[in-house]
Amino acid sequence: MDPQLFVWILARATGVAAYIALCLSILSGVALRTSVLDFLATNRALRSLHDFMTWVWIPLGAAHVASLLFDETARIAPRDVVVPFQVSYAPVAIGLGTLSLDIVVLITVTSWLRRRMDDRLWRWVHRSSYVAFVTLFLHALLSGTDFSSPLISSISWSAALGIGLLAASRILFGRLPE
Repeated sequence: MDPQLFVWILARATGVAAYIALCLSILSGVALRTSVLDFLATNRALRSLHDFMTWVWIPLGAAHVASLLFDETARIAPRDVVVPFQVSYAPVAIGLGTLSLDIVVLITVTSWLRRRMDDRLWRWVHRSSYVAFVTLFLHALLSGTDFSSPLISSISWSAALGIGLLAASRILFGRLPE
């Protein structure tokens, strides 16, 4: 197999898998605190899913980024992993991926430090998950051909609809206290 084809396949596969893990994390996290779904707040399985998906996306996201560093088409430099919109190839699409990665890393690190942080600050940082999802969704939509697949497209649009509906229900019907 051509090494560049392998890198491309690895980047696509790990990117899609990391995307699905983050979608599940965000969906389960929003569901846990939505008053319409108050019966889920005590659901340990849902809470475990939310927590576990962090440990799933980290290696997948790292493999996605690492493989892109070796992709001769994308030509992503190590600084492009942190600083968005600097690449010459698809700067908006790749920049949105970098921005979503930066936000998700910030959310993950602050979640690990939650006990040492002011609760209100932590909650605001955690709410940036919505921004992370939008940038991640747009990155997935604009950066490749994966959205042309009916399976990927249906998963992506379903996740977006689910997150949108749960977010709207939190706005309209309130949030469960912690």
